[in-house]
Amino acid sequence: MHERHPHQDFLLKCISSEMDEQEKRYQLESSSGLKQLKANSLALHPIRVSRKSFGYADYPEISFTTAFHTDISNFKDNVAIECFLEGESSVKGILLGMDGNKGQFRLFAPDFPDWIEEHGVGIKLAPDHHTSNLMRDAIKDLDTPSPTRQLFNRIHGTDSFGELPQKSTETISFSNERLNQSQKNAVQSMLYNEGLTIVHGPPGTGKTTTIVEGILQLIKLGKSVLVSAPSNAAVDTIAKKLVSVNAKILRVGNSLKVDEDIYPYTPEGKMRNAKENKEIKRLKIQSEEYRKMALQYKRRFGKEERQQRSLLMNEVKQIRKQIKEIRSYFDEKIVEEADIVLGTPVGLRNFLDEDSTYDVLIIDEAGQALEPLAWLIFPFAEQWVLAGDHHQLPPTVISEEAKTNGFDQPILERAFKNCNALQFLNIQYRMRASIASFSSAYFYEGKLSSAENLADKTQHLTFFDTAGTGYEEEAGKDGVSLMNQGEIECVQQLIEHENISLSTAAFISPYSGQVLLAKELLPNGLRISTIDSFQGQEHDVIILSLVRSNLDGDIGFLKDYRRMNVAMTRAKEHLYVISDSSTIGQDAFYTSFLDYIEKVNGYRSAWELMS
Repeated sequence: MHERHPHQDFLLKCISSEMDEQEKRYQLESSSGLKQLKANSLALHPIRVSRKSFGYADYPEISFTTAFHTDISNFKDNVAIECFLEGESSVKGILLGMDGNKGQFRLFAPDFPDWIEEHGVGIKLAPDHHTSNLMRDAIKDLDTPSPTRQLFNRIHGTDSFGELPQKSTETISFSNERLNQSQKNAVQSMLYNEGLTIVHGPPGTGKTTTIVEGILQLIKLGKSVLVSAPSNAAVDTIAKKLVSVNAKILRVGNSLKVDEDIYPYTPEGKMRNAKENKEIKRLKIQSEEYRKMALQYKRRFGKEERQQRSLLMNEVKQIRKQIKEIRSYFDEKIVEEADIVLGTPVGLRNFLDEDSTYDVLIIDEAGQALEPLAWLIFPFAEQWVLAGDHHQLPPTVISEEAKTNGFDQPILERAFKNCNALQFLNIQYRMRASIASFSSAYFYEGKLSSAENLADKTQHLTFFDTAGTGYEEEAGKDGVSLMNQGEIECVQQLIEHENISLSTAAFISPYSGQVLLAKELLPNGLRISTIDSFQGQEHDVIILSLVRSNLDGDIGFLKDYRRMNVAMTRAKEHLYVISDSSTIGQDAFYTSFLDYIEKVNGYRSAWELMS
């Protein structure tokens, strides 16, 4: 056994800090506690149950609606939740997903609580002990000598490692003939590099296209491939492209949140038309009959009824065990049939056998992957590809102590320090050149160029300065975030004056308070989102409201310039920024941005909109 690496201890300490903070932040002790949770957007209450069913693995699943608009940005797919009702014991589960005021969650219980449809039921975020324990075990497993431990030592050592392959890309018969040279180089590294390869893909550079080409080439070579990303949406983006070229994929994890085009490639989708499904359906009907009979003895029953209920529930348990055995056999079979298995790190770790081995593991959006999540799945392969951009938003960490110590530094950024096998995708295909140029200069050393067809045709970048208008920031209606109603009024005028089509535009802001206000005041049909929730997406027109306006030059978390990099690189045709230059201009980064705005003749006063 190796001596434990100091960075292992660091990660274990940070995992504990994060769990302690979750325990503290999500606790529900009283009605005042519930009020605080709702104010902090950590609880949805009350909810109305619209559908109940038993899902995969026979866990109870509940569809619900809320009767109010609220900030749901914390309620991400697969977060741990608790379903509660005052005076009852809460039940743990996971959120399967939210879409507006509709959502679904799964409970980790043999049956629905008796009170699930009563008035006053709610759900709240809960400490994610499952993921925490998985991460903790993965870090402790690095004590044992292995190729994964060797990689860990290299990433956290003092010496550089890895090299790029010397072969010519002309020896590869590319499926996609439109790849540029930097993309071809990245594919070549994915095929022939030993150990770790990094594909650095700034916004709009065709990172997903490059990854998919690399996967197809690996399959041609007879390699087995595991694909992961920290979010279901990122996994599905790759899965859809692979499906479109008839690749043999298996998408594991949360089937309720996968795209409908991907569903046939999930275990549930493949089970639908399988012979095993008929047997499972028969067993489920039998199980439900026994369950209903047992529930007849719910209240006021004696010893004989108690024994009868116990026998019936035991029958239910035996049937469910039988169903799990059938599914386990079926899952083994479909894993063997697939060339490519895709899922989030936790989804893969839950689904695959511990001794599963693949030739290559690819982690996309590795700039958003907490480091321990990567070590969960690194052991499944001996060749690894990390793809992403660490100049965009990092993973979410709620413990200030852990964040201060660097726990939110993603695996991609950690690996950048020593890994020489680095391929930079250097042409962006999303934005007009003037939108992309500032980001290229500030974040990518000027190495990111724009495709020829994206040369400017008109004014594509406009800054409306609210300095001197009296539009100041104030506490948001959520009681936690900030808002700036004057900036929203500017947006209303902008949409009208510029005749902006709502279907091709999106409003984004760093502050959830501003987003909630925008949903109240801006026209229906306009996409409205926080910057954090909009990462990975794009629109023809982006309207960005920065909110901050105060005499002290306080810009809060606008200091995380990676958030601004995300915001500035979502627009394809026109980016409008509304802000107070006298507030943000006291910061060097924003001074540079304002200088660039003037250079491209994009500066205008907000008075122009209001007159």
